[in-house]
Amino acid sequence: MEQGFIRVSGEEAVPARLRGGVVAIGNFDGIHRGHLAVLERALEEARRHNVPALVLTFEPHPRKVFRPDIPLFVLTPPHVKARLLEALGFAAVIERPFTGEFSSLSAEDFVTAILEQQLGISHVVTGFDFHFGKNRQGGPAFLMAAGERHGFGVTLVDAFRDEGAEIISSSRIRELLAAGEAAEAAGLLGYRYTVEAEVVGGAKLGRTLGFPTANMRLSPETGLKEGIYAVRFRRADGTLFDGVASFGRRPTVNDNGAPLLETFVFDFSGDLYGEVASVSLFGYLRGEVKFDGLDPLVAQMKQDEAEARALLSGVRPLSELDQAIAF
Repeated sequence: MEQGFIRVSGEEAVPARLRGGVVAIGNFDGIHRGHLAVLERALEEARRHNVPALVLTFEPHPRKVFRPDIPLFVLTPPHVKARLLEALGFAAVIERPFTGEFSSLSAEDFVTAILEQQLGISHVVTGFDFHFGKNRQGGPAFLMAAGERHGFGVTLVDAFRDEGAEIISSSRIRELLAAGEAAEAAGLLGYRYTVEAEVVGGAKLGRTLGFPTANMRLSPETGLKEGIYAVRFRRADGTLFDGVASFGRRPTVNDNGAPLLETFVFDFSGDLYGEVASVSLFGYLRGEVKFDGLDPLVAQMKQDEAEARALLSGVRPLSELDQAIAF
């Protein structure tokens, strides 16, 4: 779109050029293949009527509001989710703050205040089991009736199942990533799982061993299995490099307790500090090992590099979104 993708936060109205659009509603954590069934339907509807395609999502994840005592591995923080939605072709994402007060809004008030007044939509697309409003009083039948009253169309999309006829869910993907099953998670996502963060300083041990790393602090709630991964590293300017990354918690390096992702970027020399970069996971190579001295550590790192190069030499995009993110 000419004027570019935008993120709308809070209660601000969307720009006039985006009113009358088609909106896909959901939390969409992970933007997985199940979500894509809804998102692609919204894009098709928007193209058919030549109107903007929008996404309405909620931050933080509602589970973090209703169950704050249980840590939640969020697959796609807002900035990553926005980047994926932009790559898919949406004009904007509306990041509605999810609070206790917001959750007490009645279903009718949700339709009137948000869909009609804030967004001015012409059509809504969502999953068949989407519920909204206080005590989840707004369901599919309510939404269909509200569309008739307020003058917008409604499309409900059935649950998307994988090749084994299982419903694809964010929970399944979290479980796979926690088990180190990066390739299997990619199969459900439709693209390689990707994290994004600023490159920060570390202990510089890798540099002294001939393996300088770009270090990124991830959320303490990140549920990735600790270990060594074959990865692709994308700089802020879009240039892409193969690499091998170690993920884990190292108290002597990481002073805030957050997991540290340390990527040895192949065939690169230069300063990456302060850049916001992304790392896409292509395969889990091994778990972390405590070595008896530096010599066996270096020997293993050379082996990890060789294995990562071999794995990455044969990879192909899983989808257009994967092409945009990791190729």
